[in-house]
Amino acid sequence: MGVVTTAEHVPADRGASGDRVPKQDRSRATRQRLLEAALACLAERGWAGSTVSVVAERAGVSRGAAQHHFPTREDLFTAAVEYVAEERSGALRALFPQGATGDRRAVVTALVDLYTGPLFRAALHLWVAASNEEQLRPRVTELEARVGREAHRTAVELLGADESAPGVRETVQGLLDMARGLGLANLLTDDAVRRERVVAQWAGLLDEKLG
Repeated sequence: MGVVTTAEHVPADRGASGDRVPKQDRSRATRQRLLEAALACLAERGWAGSTVSVVAERAGVSRGAAQHHFPTREDLFTAAVEYVAEERSGALRALFPQGATGDRRAVVTALVDLYTGPLFRAALHLWVAASNEEQLRPRVTELEARVGREAHRTAVELLGADESAPGVRETVQGLLDMARGLGLANLLTDDAVRRERVVAQWAGLLDEKLG
């Protein structure tokens, strides 16, 4: 079965209801589908099995349309992981719209959840690929550093942590490192039972350290 193009879904300038769809909106929707398809392919097939053609077919667009938005494979998957990072950050903040919370266990649980789902699995595949792909490595390294800084800032805000106090910054960073480690462990087996015990322990440690 060949690639299904956007034009085979709906006319180029009309949506399902028959109304005219602005070109900018169609372009944005196509880009969104490509990013989501790239993440799904990366999580399911890994880097080697996630070509532009495979992603385009899954997204329901032509290869040419995919390359219009993302000229190279590296462009596509770097943008996809950046999209993941933005989604994760937004999802975490949405859980605590009022900002800092007194329930530190809930915050720890939310942070750990960011690293135990399919989005983290997709990002991990990209990191592994970047370790062997010279063109991809600097992009992913820069992106990961930016994502790490954002995750740290978010954790500090939600935990109500005062980083001017000795050891607090390291404690928050240790929490994020722990969450990432739990995410890695979860790739091979369902580690939910042990994860709950670790989360409870970390929440208690944070209460002691942060006051």
